[in-house]
Amino acid sequence: MAKRDYYEVLNLDKGASKEDIKRAYRRIAIQNHPDRNPGDKEAEDRFKEATEAYEVLADDKKRQAYDQFGFAGVEGMGGGAAGGGFHDFSGVFRDFEDIFGDFSGIFDSFFGGGRGRRSSRSSVQRGADLRYDLEIPFKDAVFGNKVEVSYVRNVACDACGGTGAEAGSGKKTCSTCGGAGQVRRSSGFFSIASTCPTCNGEGYVIENPCKNCHGSGLAKKQQKIKVTIPAGIDNGKRISIPGQGDGGPNGGPAGDLYVFIRVKPHEYFERNGNDVYCVIPISITQAALGAEIMVPTLDDNRMKMKVPSGTQNEQVFRLKHEGVPVLNDSSRRGDMYVRIHVTIPGKLTGKAKTLLKELAEVEGEDESPSPVPLSELR
Repeated sequence: MAKRDYYEVLNLDKGASKEDIKRAYRRIAIQNHPDRNPGDKEAEDRFKEATEAYEVLADDKKRQAYDQFGFAGVEGMGGGAAGGGFHDFSGVFRDFEDIFGDFSGIFDSFFGGGRGRRSSRSSVQRGADLRYDLEIPFKDAVFGNKVEVSYVRNVACDACGGTGAEAGSGKKTCSTCGGAGQVRRSSGFFSIASTCPTCNGEGYVIENPCKNCHGSGLAKKQQKIKVTIPAGIDNGKRISIPGQGDGGPNGGPAGDLYVFIRVKPHEYFERNGNDVYCVIPISITQAALGAEIMVPTLDDNRMKMKVPSGTQNEQVFRLKHEGVPVLNDSSRRGDMYVRIHVTIPGKLTGKAKTLLKELAEVEGEDESPSPVPLSELR
């Protein structure tokens, strides 16, 4: 039967990108793989045809030669030849992991050979990362602290030392796969490798599983550690603590612990980055005549701030370097912004009323004021 154009095989235009070629081949290969279609010669032929097309079009040099000279251009280059033979496709298998992801295991061995890759389950694996949500006071986020946290993690089982086997027993090579972690079976033109069902890809079996960890080699343990809260940390940030996550299977290294920070609101201060804001009330006379007032700071101290005469309600003043320390550089700090709230007395004495009336006469207060432009209030 005459060979079909490679672009036609993959249902692509000549200008198709490499990603387009991968996607097209992946779709056809998964649909027609012999393991999914046992005994279906047509599906097997479509699979071989698509693999040959991909082997050429995915390689820049072969694709250029094919685009210029057709099948004759790739003859002898390790791809499909003019004679219609299905030749060396080892170049395709180098990027099966990228193309097929979790499906790559079905291509572990072609033509009775293959990569012979042992299941990754039997190799040393890193443990899982863990998350811990920690709520801290506002002041701890500003100035830092050390906090003890308690959580549960998987560690090597004390009863079996992490082997998963009862004392006096051990592991033996799996009789089904001979320790390879995989079994192979023929499927028409192909030899297919799959995870061994007896040992689940480990290559060994435990004759007498540990009663404490049920053969996993890992057991749960209550863990307590001190977490250093750095000065200047903000709400929603996380702290990474290496090696304090779950222990890894087969003696693998432990994962990490990630502590996510939630900061409690403060009664008087509000944070924005490294700056803080607070509202301070003053009287009408302090606003009108000016005053020196003592305002609270993050350090639980009070500092003197000058309120100039004629200060307006909602006016804001800045106190430099009285804000939150910069994370990982506590020598620098943000600023504190003080918003003035002019309080109006609810009740006045007779003398106070008399004085305010005199002030109104002196100021010549307008009994028919004009509206203030909204632009001035923004």
